[in-house]
Amino acid sequence: MGNAQDLMRETIKRIVPYSPGKSSAEVMAELGIERVTKLASNENPLGPSPLAVQAMRELAEGVFVYPDPECRELTAGLAARMEVPEETVVVGRGSDEIIHMLGLGFVNEGDNLVFAAPPFAMYPITARLMGAEERVIPQRDFRHDLDAMADAVDEKTKLIFISNPYNPLGTIVTADEVERFMDRMPETCIVAWDEAYVEYADDPAFPDTLRYVREGRRCAVLRTFSKAWALAGLRVGYGAMPEDIAIVLKQVREPFNVDIMAQAAAIASLKDPEQLARSVANNNAGKDYLYAQFEAMGLEYIPTQSNFVMVDVGMDSVECFDLLMRQGVTVRTGEIFGLPSWLRVTIGLPEDNARFIEALRAVLGKQ
Repeated sequence: MGNAQDLMRETIKRIVPYSPGKSSAEVMAELGIERVTKLASNENPLGPSPLAVQAMRELAEGVFVYPDPECRELTAGLAARMEVPEETVVVGRGSDEIIHMLGLGFVNEGDNLVFAAPPFAMYPITARLMGAEERVIPQRDFRHDLDAMADAVDEKTKLIFISNPYNPLGTIVTADEVERFMDRMPETCIVAWDEAYVEYADDPAFPDTLRYVREGRRCAVLRTFSKAWALAGLRVGYGAMPEDIAIVLKQVREPFNVDIMAQAAAIASLKDPEQLARSVANNNAGKDYLYAQFEAMGLEYIPTQSNFVMVDVGMDSVECFDLLMRQGVTVRTGEIFGLPSWLRVTIGLPEDNARFIEALRAVLGKQ
């Protein structure tokens, strides 16, 4: 009997399955330790809104019923929050699924997609899944090089992905830069603004990309409940885009794609006026603490507009990761982002941040 890989579609042979890294349970079992401080996945350490938890508890006995396939109540809440028509909102299993829908809806084999390096994993996966060319533009000074990205666009470009704030580097492109970039974009491609971390961005120069949606421009603004809203385990995200783009995505959307618990928790979260304030306050305090500690150790870092910080530890990041893990702290290595001596660390609770710094000082001999 032959191998099923002999039957595999050619377009997906270059896809490398996403690796989230070791879970805390795996690390504890492997090393025989009782506690792990996980600062690897950019999760919100405060957890979800109490209103979201209560909504899920009240719904638990009703999960035998299929969810609303149109996510109507959640869509209405999101449209009101973003000040866009309900017809422009598409809800998915995380913003990852919205990215997937964009590929399914618009990309033909032989088209091309433009995005920065290092990219968020779903961008090259989408290109490879659809048999499209990847036009990968290196980051410049830890930021998207929008001029070079615009130069790469031609009549075969269907999607341009711009992560802002930039995962994994935490930087932003500004409103003025975005305006110049959008002025160069043809009607034949869609600019996808991936704003998974938008709630943490406090730079006054951060762009209002929803303005382009309201103007009917060829773009999509993607956001998620996984980060500041702390619902990563439920997988619920959304996008706002002109109605003609939304119609195409709804044609390729899977039936009942967002489960009933996820919808209920997201709806309840939108009704909690304190959730984002709590999350942002904790993040800002943690950011200031980490900056001060890195400066005291003489380590270069990238000022962030997100809930993680990139720091140059001056040694092989994989080796540093292993040494930190043995002390019960997990982070993200930088070699996968083309930065072999850097780590990406999630901003956690104060005690998590302090534990990371203690472990890092021990590893680097900076006690």
